[in-house]
Order: sequence, then structure tokens, then C-alpha cells
Amino acid sequence: MPSPRKSAPTKTNPSRVLRAKVREPIAVFHSDQAPAAIGPYSQAVGVGGWLYTAGQVGLDPATGNLVGSDFAAQARQVFANLDAVLATAGCGLGDVLKATVFITDFANFPTLNAIYAEAFGDHKPARSTVAVAALPKGALVEIDLVARIP
Repeated sequence: MPSPRKSAPTKTNPSRVLRAKVREPIAVFHSDQAPAAIGPYSQAVGVGGWLYTAGQVGLDPATGNLVGSDFAAQARQVFANLDAVLATAGCGLGDVLKATVFITDFANFPTLNAIYAEAFGDHKPARSTVAVAALPKGALVEIDLVARIP
């Protein structure tokens, strides 16, 4: 392991010394109550008090298939999957700071907003919503989250 690097003194801080940073390990979180990853990634990872979820689509964890072709059903399943993943880190939707939503058709935006408001209640994390050409397995909606770990 390399020795800690020291910086040259500066005019504003003559005793400035950089110390080697200890890297906190990245924790991996997995729930059997959410679909298994369909690629080489984790359902969620955490470090430094933050949890980053992978995007969830409306897959039924038991079958690995979409819950149907209905946007509302898929969106509700996305939140069920995210709830399960958040729970593995001791988090809930109230700990979410940022959501990124991907939808294939902005005609579904009002339905998304209604289900999103139902899921988060009075809590209103920051959000970005992006229209995309396609999502994995033909899904209509995908959401990933950033949350604080309590």
C-alpha cells in the first residue's frame, strides 16, 4: 500500500498535510422480494450513509415476468420492488432523496404522478422524468432511487 501523500505547505495553510483516506467498503443489498438483477449489477449498493438502487421495472419477483401490459399495474409493482430493496438497507420511501423515472410514453405521465404521489404521500423527493425509446423486457416504466441509510 502506498504511503500517505503530503502536500507542500501553502501560503494560506503552512501546515497543510493530506492524509491517506480510508475507503469505506461498498455494501451490496439484495432482496428475494424483488426481481433478481437481469444483468451484471446489484439491486442496490450503499456507501457513506447513502443507498443507490438499480432501476426497477414492473417484474413479478416470483415469475420474472412483467405484471402485465398496463402502465398502472407496472408502476405499482415498481414501487413494491423498490420498497423491498430499500427495506434490506433499513430504508423506506421516506428516506428517498432523489428518484429518476424512465417512461416510454409521456401520455402515461398523469398516471405516473398519481401513483408516485400515492407511494410517497407527503414526502416529495427530487425527481427527474425522462422519456425513452424502450426499457428492459418491454417495460413501460423504470425507476431508480437515491436514499439515505438511517
